[in-house]
Amino acid sequence: MSRLLDMEPMHLVFAALGGLVLLFIIAPLVGMVLATGGGDLAKTAADPAVTSSITLTLLTSMGATLVLAVASVPFAWLLARRTFPLKALVNGIIDVPIVIPHSAAGIALLGVIAPGTLVGGAAERLGIGFVGGPAGIMAAMAFVSVPFLVNAARDGFAAVPVRLEQTALALGASPLRVFVTISLPLAWRSILSGLILMWARGMSEFGAVLIVAYHPMITPVLIYERFGAFGLKYARPVSVIFIGVCLALFVILRLVAGEKRHARG
Repeated sequence: MSRLLDMEPMHLVFAALGGLVLLFIIAPLVGMVLATGGGDLAKTAADPAVTSSITLTLLTSMGATLVLAVASVPFAWLLARRTFPLKALVNGIIDVPIVIPHSAAGIALLGVIAPGTLVGGAAERLGIGFVGGPAGIMAAMAFVSVPFLVNAARDGFAAVPVRLEQTALALGASPLRVFVTISLPLAWRSILSGLILMWARGMSEFGAVLIVAYHPMITPVLIYERFGAFGLKYARPVSVIFIGVCLALFVILRLVAGEKRHARG
């Protein structure tokens, strides 16, 4: 209490403004939970359509994150360590999926992965159908969320002292060994944060997925479909359950990341 009284007027104003921001975020979520009865939640949680959509959402978002991480993490190291022509343009292109409307992103993806296109046709011959399938869902999720991983990993690699990598190279270590044994471990916090952000962003994607693969339904599409067909009463319980699952997984991942940092510290 004494600390609060000792705060300068400016600090009090800033704290009040911060409280308004927090209230703006929390109030709709709390209101939605309070407006949903326990019976509705239990009935919705037992609905096979809801459970299958949540499972599909979790698996496709995680799959998209892991697949793109194979290319995104090394690419982020290159962006952090090397200077090359048009590097600023490349960094700008990485952020494009964040700023364009996601429905437009879905339409753009269709121009690449639809059955009649080069990529889509090749995938069809391999038995992979993007449009209306899990592969298309993963592609849409990855497109809109990969900037979070690349940017976080790039900042993490940039924070690694260059002299450590140079010393290892001077002692005879190969560039790949330096990357695996020095750069990756020291940038792991940022990479893990980027992975979590990409996974979370992909899991919440709606617009691009709606265009590419309306069926099978991921949970954001299912919520939209139930709201349009049956109204708020039927869409709200699905929203509450999905938000609860997302928050639980997000907290668990953050706790695991914190334990790893504590163990290494």
